[in-house]
Amino acid sequence: MTQTTTTTSTNPLLLTGEAPRFDLFEPAHVAPGITELIETAERRLQDVEAAVEPTWEGAMQSVHELTWPVEYGWGIVSHLMGVRNSDELREAHGQMQPKVVEFFTRLGQSEALFGALDGLRNGDGWSALDETQQRVVEKSLLDMQLSGIGLKGEEREQFNTNVKEQAELSTAFSNAVLDSTKAFELVITDPTQVEGLPDSLLRATAQSAATNGHEGATAEAGPWRVTLDFPVFGPFMQHSRRRDLREQVYRAFITRASSADHDNTPRIQRILELRRDQAQLLGYGSYAEVSLATKMAGAVPDVDRLLGELRDAARPAALKDHEELTEFARDASGTADLELLHWDVPFWSERQREKLYDFTDEGLRPFFPFPNVLDGLFALVGRFLGIAVEAVDGEVPVWHPDVRYFRVLDGDGSPLAHFYLDPYSRPADKRGGAWMNSFIGREKRADGTVQRPVAVLVCNQTAPVGETPSLMTFREVETLFHEFGHSLQHMLTEVDHPQAAGIANVEWDAVELPSQFMENWCYHHPTLMGLARHYESGDQLPDDLFEKLKSARNYRSGSMTMRQVYFAHMDMELHHRHVPGGDESLADVKARVVAESTVIPPLPEDRFECAFAHIFAGGYAAGYYSYKWAEVLSADAFAAFEEAGLDDEAAIAETGRRYRGTVLALGGSRHPMEVFRAFRGREPTTAALLRHTGLA
Repeated sequence: MTQTTTTTSTNPLLLTGEAPRFDLFEPAHVAPGITELIETAERRLQDVEAAVEPTWEGAMQSVHELTWPVEYGWGIVSHLMGVRNSDELREAHGQMQPKVVEFFTRLGQSEALFGALDGLRNGDGWSALDETQQRVVEKSLLDMQLSGIGLKGEEREQFNTNVKEQAELSTAFSNAVLDSTKAFELVITDPTQVEGLPDSLLRATAQSAATNGHEGATAEAGPWRVTLDFPVFGPFMQHSRRRDLREQVYRAFITRASSADHDNTPRIQRILELRRDQAQLLGYGSYAEVSLATKMAGAVPDVDRLLGELRDAARPAALKDHEELTEFARDASGTADLELLHWDVPFWSERQREKLYDFTDEGLRPFFPFPNVLDGLFALVGRFLGIAVEAVDGEVPVWHPDVRYFRVLDGDGSPLAHFYLDPYSRPADKRGGAWMNSFIGREKRADGTVQRPVAVLVCNQTAPVGETPSLMTFREVETLFHEFGHSLQHMLTEVDHPQAAGIANVEWDAVELPSQFMENWCYHHPTLMGLARHYESGDQLPDDLFEKLKSARNYRSGSMTMRQVYFAHMDMELHHRHVPGGDESLADVKARVVAESTVIPPLPEDRFECAFAHIFAGGYAAGYYSYKWAEVLSADAFAAFEEAGLDDEAAIAETGRRYRGTVLALGGSRHPMEVFRAFRGREPTTAALLRHTGLA
């Protein structure tokens, strides 16, 4: 990699007082920029340690001020790894990641800081702190304990080496998934082999072919390039009439990152070994116990109980789903002994749903052009949260021409926050999935001014083709609402301390509450009718289609719930009961989980765990259950609006202001149960979730 000499004025990673300068960024900026940031932070840390006092300003605030520039600069690099990945950036990231991990490990093991925080917690100044500050201090002490502050000598050295290796393995895991996804292509030249594929998929696969060596490819004549990128993979599995091609694509998908140079199997084994060793060094029985020490659930039995309840409710429904689908497929195909294989389920499920509800995902796409959906989303939050969103594209540099930039205003017109939106799939350099990150958090400065939050939303929906706008599937609409829910918690926080503002300091299994809550509005008649208009005619989605869409909400909900239980169960088994390197292999664990938590066992060659980035390259290790845990909270939160009256705009607005003033405003300043009680007036129950999913 070419190195360049940079200065504070030219290296965008050092310009922490402004919006990220993506227009200036090059991978060559990473090494000198991050090195300078870390060296400066280390010098400041030494100064703080030399004179640290057991006060909020002396410990918490001084640490925030010295770490913030590093978090900002490294956050930009990590963000670009997800949305503009390249060999040069990977090399630069890999070069600096160990130094970043080393710095934050050193910070978490500062004896001077721990002593000051412990002195603050047990000293005369404790009562002078507000509730938010006290919660931050207590959680910081716990975080430092989990960062190895109590370890000495050889044990601490082993712990630190362990943490650094885990970070490197997680990055390699993510890169392997991206590379193996990119490596597969199925180029179809025979028009008879694309029969049944919707026009939107034909356009997308032809455009993909045209940009990958097949000049002149068209939707009408091909060739068509099928990939494992989900906006292509999903519709292909639902609509391809060629069973052999579905099988080929499916087998490629379930074996991603499981062979040759991309094989993540050894990385999984090593990550699990390192996590178990880390837990034992800290005095815990398993990594799951370490993970749950900072979560709302609190203990493994709490998670087991939730998954057990959901499994018991979903299994009979999932078995019925499969029996009915098999019978339907046999009747529709005229094959009385047809046995559904894994690559048949998406295809026949879509046919059954079309028959039951008389609509298709593809038939709905024209009613969800991205600009309309975005306007409808902004109108919704305007109605029930009292805010306004306006586009300010061009106000700041972005990392890709597709990226949008928006300003969020309060009801009186005062600015609250900004956010970036990167909506479209780019398989060549952008990882799959959808997520929200924060570039800048809310903070009240010493001079009384407030630093406004800046969020980034990343989705991977179908991109525009030619003059046709992005026509979204309904699931892509739900995903956009979901990620915007995360952003709302970040942007509408009223907490002045950055350590607990927005999503900071929120227990991981409660962080999905605002996101999953937003998905419910996709089934609210005024909301959906406000955004669902045909991109050519302008006609509104017909009422009968809305009713069918609403009726189809719980189609195969038993199967979908079992799928999530399977993932969460696998996660907990690997991180709690499995002993890496012991008598039970990964395959044994998987077989045990499959027996308990699936209706249709996976194929013998299925290696979904090799692409399970949530737990091996993300923040969900021993925490995947959080999706279902938070879904209980989010369903119960939406039930408050149902009880108030979804047809009563005044009631929605009143309930919305209360939701904004608690769930969104309080962020990590209070325990999530306390926040929920402040909004709902009681603790949550599973009743609303089971009702919403048809499993009551």
